[in-house]
Amino acid sequence: MPLAISQEQIGAPPSVLRKKPWTRRDCDALEKMGVFDGLRYELIEGELIDKTGMNPPHAMFLMLIASWLNRVFGDLHVRPQMPIDVRPEDNPTSEPQPDLCVTTQPAQRFASRVPSPEDVLLLVEVADTTLDFDTTTKAALYARAGIPDYWVLDVNDRRILVHRSPQSGAYRSLTVYDANEPVSPLAAPEASLRISEFSL
Repeated sequence: MPLAISQEQIGAPPSVLRKKPWTRRDCDALEKMGVFDGLRYELIEGELIDKTGMNPPHAMFLMLIASWLNRVFGDLHVRPQMPIDVRPEDNPTSEPQPDLCVTTQPAQRFASRVPSPEDVLLLVEVADTTLDFDTTTKAALYARAGIPDYWVLDVNDRRILVHRSPQSGAYRSLTVYDANEPVSPLAAPEASLRISEFSL
């Protein structure tokens, strides 16, 4: 005969079971073992985010904005999809790889280390399927690190969401620039970009 028992008798339901977050140390060990060979991922707040695929619109916008940033800041100051450090408290469980990172120093200065928040002038994420994630989780991570200028290029709506003035773990300024409105980096106010200028 079946025996009726209560949830308390069998423990917590699966939805509230704790899971162990991934750490940089875990990922480094797995990389050395070859587990991630041929895969691209980034570690965000203990979660591994798959970055293996990229659809054509995302790839095209990434190439176009990278080309513009190279002209403004110089090739050696623009890092595509490479890891950065965030604030010390977040570093053990986060190693973001923003689509584009503009640094204060040329690439040679980062031959043996990744850029720290103090080395970053501008971060850019190109978003098609990841807009919510880039404007919430990643924005909070970058704000806590004190990144002064964070852009999210919204591929689907052809606009740039500019996050600035990080304070107390959040960006206090968010400005949305439509395709025909010029936007300038804080570190290069003389340069301006309009998404409508991209030939697509």
